[in-house]
Amino acid sequence: MLEEAFKLMPSSDIYARTGIQIMQINTLYQLLYLKKQRPELLDKTDKLLFMPDLFAYLLTGVKKAEYTIASTSQMLNPFTRDWDHELLEKFGIPGRILCHVSQSPSACGPVSEDICAELGIEGLNIVSVGSHDTASALLAVPAEEGEYAYLSSGTWSLFGTDIDAPIVNRQSEGVNFTNEGGVGKITFLKNIMGLWLIQECKRQYQKDGDEDSYAQLEAEAANAEAFRCFIDPDAPDFLNPGGMPAKIAAFCEKTSQPVPRTRGETMRCIYESLAMKYKLSLKELEHVTNASYRKLHVVGGGVQSGILCQMTADACGIAVVAGPIEATAMGNIATQLIANGVLRDAAHAREVIRNSQKPLTYKPENCLKWDEQFRDKKARKLILKM
Repeated sequence: MLEEAFKLMPSSDIYARTGIQIMQINTLYQLLYLKKQRPELLDKTDKLLFMPDLFAYLLTGVKKAEYTIASTSQMLNPFTRDWDHELLEKFGIPGRILCHVSQSPSACGPVSEDICAELGIEGLNIVSVGSHDTASALLAVPAEEGEYAYLSSGTWSLFGTDIDAPIVNRQSEGVNFTNEGGVGKITFLKNIMGLWLIQECKRQYQKDGDEDSYAQLEAEAANAEAFRCFIDPDAPDFLNPGGMPAKIAAFCEKTSQPVPRTRGETMRCIYESLAMKYKLSLKELEHVTNASYRKLHVVGGGVQSGILCQMTADACGIAVVAGPIEATAMGNIATQLIANGVLRDAAHAREVIRNSQKPLTYKPENCLKWDEQFRDKKARKLILKM
């Protein structure tokens, strides 16, 4: 569908209108598929609801589009924070199916009387939070005032910073950064493949009869030889499930590198490749925002990987502050508390979260070795596509 889309409008124009990273999973291209292959479905459609909006509708009967999840669709103007109807018309997508865009936090509406009666509960008000999980997770970054970078680490890696206004120019497009909606801010970030690679390897090892934990795999990675081989975590080779260790070996063979033969070598290859990608992303972020970041806040499930946090600190040459793990849930709750007047604003929410649990700080070590690898021409051009 990307090729079909670019026939209608060049990718640079799509990015200029939306500020969103071009990805085949974006709603714009899903709807283009329906327009071309299943037009009868669009003809019969009353309203399109994103998944969080569907749950809100089932609870309240109210149909609307929450801003943070709507922003990921590549159909929203990042400056007006409303639908780009000229873009939609160009793609033949009927604007009538889209709901009014609402900001977060805001009241969505009360739970319907039917549900209250069925459950035997009194009326409850539903609050629109940052329903895109990344938006909620980043509200829980326990940062103090000032410039900072963040990494939401899970199946995907979201690397970026908060900004007040969108950055949409040739530089941001060139490094494929995206302007997604946040709770009161723009989350200026890059989507990078994350711990999906580790999860898929573990799944394959279990299928082969090994039941070792993530901790055991991490220990084997720590004992493996450093900087033996790299992969590009975002290569299409790794997008689909199944056979991940073999795919990594094939990538290394294809790029004339030593092929990982053991689980530890495979795990080490993944961790080092992710850390190197984060190093690249930090440099790109600093270049586009014209800022220098001396601290990287890591939130989400990935903070449980000590080896990845330490490698990230070493590669980036800055302190990594790891935690909280359940950032998405905490950001969701914090947004509800802001809406109900319990917390003043996002800064107050972050202060409460910061004081609720102490994050771990990883100080950079062995930075020169990572810099040497980063400067290596083969690693940059063939493996990490820098």
